[in-house]
Amino acid sequence: MLLFGAIGLAQNTLEIKIFTEIEKEPLLGATVYILSLNKGATTDFDGAAMLEDIPDGEYELQISYLGFETLQIQIKVPYGSELQFYLKESANALEEVVLQSTRSTRTIKKVPTRIEFIGVEELGEKAIMNPTNISMVLRESTGIQMQQTSLSSANTNIRIQGLDGRYTQLLRDGFPLYGGFSSGLSILQIPPLDLRQFEIIKGSSSTLYGGGAIAGLVNMVSKNPEEDPQLDIMLTQTQALGSTANVFYGERKGKWGWTLYGSGHFQKAYDPEKDDFSNLPQTRSISFNPKLFYYPSEKTTVWFGINGTYDDREGGDITKIEEGENQMHQYSEENLSKRLSTQLVYKTQLDSAQSLSFKNSVAFFDRSLEIPDLLFKGKQWNTFTEATYSKQGAKMDWILGANVYTTSFYERDNPVERDQKDITYGFFANNIHDLSEKWILETGLRTDYAIDWGFFALPRISLLFKPNNGFSSRLGGGLGYKIPDIFTEEAEFINFRNVLPIDKDMHRAERSHGLNLDFNYQMGLFNSVGFSINQLFYVTAIKNGLLLSPSGNGMFQFENASGQILGKGAETNIKFTYKDFRWFLNYAFIDTKLNYLPGNPQKPLTAKHNMGSVLMYESEKWRLGYETYYTGRQFLSNGNKTTDFVTMGLLAMRNFKWGSTFVNFENFTDRRQSRFTPLVLPPHQNPGFPEIYAPTDGFIVSIGVILKPFGNINGH
Repeated sequence: MLLFGAIGLAQNTLEIKIFTEIEKEPLLGATVYILSLNKGATTDFDGAAMLEDIPDGEYELQISYLGFETLQIQIKVPYGSELQFYLKESANALEEVVLQSTRSTRTIKKVPTRIEFIGVEELGEKAIMNPTNISMVLRESTGIQMQQTSLSSANTNIRIQGLDGRYTQLLRDGFPLYGGFSSGLSILQIPPLDLRQFEIIKGSSSTLYGGGAIAGLVNMVSKNPEEDPQLDIMLTQTQALGSTANVFYGERKGKWGWTLYGSGHFQKAYDPEKDDFSNLPQTRSISFNPKLFYYPSEKTTVWFGINGTYDDREGGDITKIEEGENQMHQYSEENLSKRLSTQLVYKTQLDSAQSLSFKNSVAFFDRSLEIPDLLFKGKQWNTFTEATYSKQGAKMDWILGANVYTTSFYERDNPVERDQKDITYGFFANNIHDLSEKWILETGLRTDYAIDWGFFALPRISLLFKPNNGFSSRLGGGLGYKIPDIFTEEAEFINFRNVLPIDKDMHRAERSHGLNLDFNYQMGLFNSVGFSINQLFYVTAIKNGLLLSPSGNGMFQFENASGQILGKGAETNIKFTYKDFRWFLNYAFIDTKLNYLPGNPQKPLTAKHNMGSVLMYESEKWRLGYETYYTGRQFLSNGNKTTDFVTMGLLAMRNFKWGSTFVNFENFTDRRQSRFTPLVLPPHQNPGFPEIYAPTDGFIVSIGVILKPFGNINGH
C-alpha cells in the first residue's frame, strides 16, 4: 500500500495555457501533446488544457494549431505553476487570412471595415450543392437574396440588404468584370471550383472601388498555384437531367506557375409541374480560365489570365424547345452569350514596408435575347486600369491609387438608339491607424470624375474597438454613387422591350449614404462548447433612384425618384461548436421602403423576415450537413402579399485518399412557387409570367464524385 501511495503521489496535473503571440488572445482548439507518453489534450475557450497523471521527469511538449507554427519545448515535471506559451502565426496562414478587398496586408481581425469571409472549405460545400455557378454561395449568406427575373432563362441578380442588384459590385480578384449588360447572367456563369475565398462587404464601398458599390461588393478570389501540384476533377449529375464537369489544375515550378480551369454544363429543359413550360432552361455552357504566373524574384509577382464563357440557354414551351414550333407551341426565350476577358497583374515589394501594384483588364460580352416577337442584341466592352502604392508602418498603413474605368454598350438592329459610353477617372487614398491596442481607425477618400456625369467625392470612415476579451465592435459609414444605364431588374423583367435610352442631359446619377454598426462576442460554454454571436445594424439611403415608368404608346422611360429609397435592418449570426459539430443560426430583418411613393410602401419582392439554420458534422472521413431556411411574406408590385415558405437541404460526403463522393438533396420538401401561385399565365401561345418570389425548380437531387489524383496534399 505504501508503494502504490508513493507512485500515486508522483502523478502530476499540468495546466497549460496557449495564446497568440501578437494579440495575446487565447487559442481555442490548440493541441497539447507529450509524444513519449502518448498523452494529449485540446485547449478550451480560455486557451487552457489539462494534462493529468503525468509522472515526474523531463518531457518534450508539442503544441500545434492550424495556421500557427508548431512549438516544441522541453519541460520538467513537477512544475510549480501553470505553463503559458505563445504561438506565432505561420507565413502561409497570414496569406490565407489577409483579405484582398481591403487592399492592405492586414489580417481580418485588424481591419475596421466589416468583411464577411467565406473560405475554401465552405466554398467546397456550396460547390457540391451547385457546381454550375456561385448562386448557392450567395443565396445562403445572411441578408443576401438571389432575385430571379426570368422563369425561361433563370436570369438572376444579387440583392444585398434589400437593394437592387445594380447597387452591388461583383468583382473577380478585384476586377469589375460583370457589370452593366452582363449583370443578369453573370451569377449563372461563374463556377466556384477555382475560387479559394469570397469576401463580402455590406454597405457603401465606393471609396475603394468606385461607382456601383452602394449596397456592397462581393470579391471572388481565385486559387493560386503552389509547389505541390493540385488536380481536382468534379463530376455531378442531377435527377433533373443536369450534368456538370469541372477540372482544376495548379502547380508552381521555380519562377513559373500556372492554373488551368475548365467547366462544362448541360441541362435539359426541366418541367416539374408538367405544365409544358420549363422551370430550368435547356442549357449548354462551357467556361475556361487559364492563368500564367511569373516570379522573377521573391518580391515580385506577375500573372496574366484569360476568362472565357460560351452559354446558350433556351426556356419556355417544352414542345417548342424539343420538337419545334407549331400553331399551339410557339413561345421560347433564348439567351446566347459569349464572354471573354483578360487580366494582368504586376506586384512588387519595394522594401519591407512599401509596395507597388498595377492591374489591367479588358472584358467583352456579347448577348442576344430572342422571344417570338422580339430580338435584343448587343455588345459591351469594359476596360479597367489601376495603379496603387501602399506603405505599412508599425501603427499606420497608407494606400494611394488611381484608376480609369470605361464601359461601352452597342446595340444592334434597333431603331431606338440605346448605345452608351462612359469613362470614369478615379483617385483614392485610404489610411488605417492603430490609435491604441484597443482602437483602430480607418479613413478614406475617393474623388471620381465621370465624363457627362460630373465629380463625386466619396469619404468613408470605420472604427474598430477590440478590448481583447472576446468582444469587438465596428462602426462605419460612407457615401456612394451609381451612373445610370438601362440594365435594371425592371427592364430585364420585360426583356428591354420598348425601353427608351438614358438621357444624360435629363437623368442624374444615383447617390447614397450609409451606416453600419456591429457587435461581435465569443465565449466558451461548459468548457467544451464554443459560442460566438455577431449582431449588425445598418441603414442606407439612396436619392435620385432610377425608376422605369410607362410613358404612353406602350413605351417605358427612366426617371429619377423624387424621394429616397431607404433601407434599414439588422442581421444576427450565431455559431456553436462542439468537437466535430458546428451549428449556425442566422436571422435577417430587411425593411426597405420606397419613400418616393405615397405611404412609403415596402419594396416589392423583399421579405422582411428571413431565418436559417445549418448543422454540420465534419470528420476525417465524413461531412454531413442539414439546412433549413425560412423566407417571410413579400409584396408584389401590384400590392398583393405572398405566402411565406421553408426550404430544407441535406448533404452527405464521404472522403477517401483518392477524393470524395457525395449526394445532395436540395429543397427536399419541394417548395416551389407553383405550389402557391401559377408560374405561367395564359394564353399558351403567348404566355405571361408573374414576378418570381420563391424557388421555381423545386426538389433537386445531385450525386457526384471529386477525384484528386495527387491526393489530399496540404489540406486541398
